[in-house]
Amino acid sequence: MKTNYFAHETAVIDEPCIIGEGTRIWHFSHIMKNCEIGKDCNIGQNVVVSPEVILGMNVKIQNNVSIYTGVICEDDVFLGPSCVFTNVTNPRSGVNRRGQYEKTTVKKGASIGANSTIVCGHDIGRYAFIGAGAVVTKTVPDYALVVGNPAKQIGWMSEFGHRLNFNEEGKATCPESGEVYSLNEGKVEKV
Repeated sequence: MKTNYFAHETAVIDEPCIIGEGTRIWHFSHIMKNCEIGKDCNIGQNVVVSPEVILGMNVKIQNNVSIYTGVICEDDVFLGPSCVFTNVTNPRSGVNRRGQYEKTTVKKGASIGANSTIVCGHDIGRYAFIGAGAVVTKTVPDYALVVGNPAKQIGWMSEFGHRLNFNEEGKATCPESGEVYSLNEGKVEKV
């Protein structure tokens, strides 16, 4: 059967799955049943995508990432090497909690740094930037820059991934794109 995506010969893809055109799945990755993967995604080496995970278009997943049931990544999300999601708040080997998975949505354009952990039930806002090694234990606002364990917000990021420095009027300009952002009552919006 001809596919419109690339899968390395060592990748395992369970049926049924929906995989978009132009997507690339690399060495030793496992895509489990009932996943939906959008167009033009890149799934690195040794990635696990658990059942019913949804990935939008142009999602980039680096090596050794685990994405568990309950996670949705919108378009243009970046998942750094060895980051991981959880889906149960209080796991126990002797207690079956299947069907109690909590949802986590990573919104459009967000980046999650290498070795980060996203604790379930906490959404990541649009274009948010999670620093390497962060442990996210609460919801992250749009455009927020968070770092540390537990992750704390230390600033704001542009859609091009540059730190925003707001002036007295609450305006900041991305040095790469020239786009202007406003900060008002703790929320950032592109003008």
